Amino acid sequence: MKPNIKKLSFLFSLLLVFSGAMAFKMTPPGKKIRLGFIPLTDCAPLVAAKELGLFAKYGVDVELSKEASWANIRDKILNGELDGAHCLFSMPMSVYTGVGGKPGSEMKIAMMLSNNGQAITLSKDFCGLVGYKEINKVAAAIKNVQSRKEVTFAMTFPGGTHDIWLRNWMAAAGINQKSVGIITIPPPQMVANMKVDNMEGFCVGEPWNGVAVAQGIGFTHISTQDIWKHHPEKALVVNAQFAAKDKEDLKKVMKAIIEASIWLDDMGNRKKAAVWLSKPYYVNAPIQVIEARLMGTSEIGCDLGVQKYKDDYMTFYNKGLVATPLKANVIWFLAQYVRFGYLKTEPNYKEIAQKLILDDLFAEVAKEMKIPVQPDMKPFKTTYDVAFDPNNVSAYLRTTKR
Repeated sequence: MKPNIKKLSFLFSLLLVFSGAMAFKMTPPGKKIRLGFIPLTDCAPLVAAKELGLFAKYGVDVELSKEASWANIRDKILNGELDGAHCLFSMPMSVYTGVGGKPGSEMKIAMMLSNNGQAITLSKDFCGLVGYKEINKVAAAIKNVQSRKEVTFAMTFPGGTHDIWLRNWMAAAGINQKSVGIITIPPPQMVANMKVDNMEGFCVGEPWNGVAVAQGIGFTHISTQDIWKHHPEKALVVNAQFAAKDKEDLKKVMKAIIEASIWLDDMGNRKKAAVWLSKPYYVNAPIQVIEARLMGTSEIGCDLGVQKYKDDYMTFYNKGLVATPLKANVIWFLAQYVRFGYLKTEPNYKEIAQKLILDDLFAEVAKEMKIPVQPDMKPFKTTYDVAFDPNNVSAYLRTTKR
């Protein structure tokens, strides 16, 4: 009896489908890693790592999650809904000390993502009263505006980087913090709130300073790199359990981001990055505004011309200077909390820095990728402040302007 060739072929096909389905069931899918970001230009390392296929290259399945506010980022990292995020460098210190969260809550700093690239924008009320970087005219300008209305400034998170840049600027300008209002507004909402006169100035990351200029509602008074050149800004901050239990996956994520950061600091790639960032599911802002400030060119507004930065525009790798998370910088931010009244007593600076920074993990990644680790705990000086020695914070606090 001849075999039924068609029937055998059909049965063989069924067997292949069945065996394939069984193999799929028997092979567990890789863990999906969720990383959050706020719509800001400096989320670029995460976006570039995703768009360039670098997460896949290093063998991790990463989903990027656009979040509405820094408070959302904080809560989702702490409860594990996010494994990590593009985050204000100082948020873990703010949360741990109770300035911006439940005291003792730990968010771990794996690496740095960016330096520079934030700004203080003033409303058109200040046009003609103070120009670009004219710190010496700020106090008189505020009094002038206060003769007509209350003056309020906005930042993005209590104890966050934007909050501290704002307060440092006020101290340098001789402004008593209590003489003005200071409110918290998420970055993407800054321009809309200034448009309806909810505040007269704000400190935020790009592209929102550039957008305010483009819409004619404010001007860039000073960039944060003018306050502290090559300052720490955003970091990869992660859930503590993720860092402990999924160390190898975290290392792969870090490697992908570092490779993306190197790509981003090739200025020839930044126009392409601006196109990605402009998309609705990322930053959702005009390409021209994102691109200009990524390239280091800032239209100031209020007929103040254009500022071109040579080496201190927003950087993501900068020959290895960016990525290392430094305990000295953690201690500096903690000192600012004491300086500006967020903390009534000095904390255990070194213990907190040791607890929050994953420096051993970063050192492993750096060694495997053959990139430098920057020296730590060295004194430094910002533009308008006295020198800071992380080993002698009390001496610094005795000589600073409040």
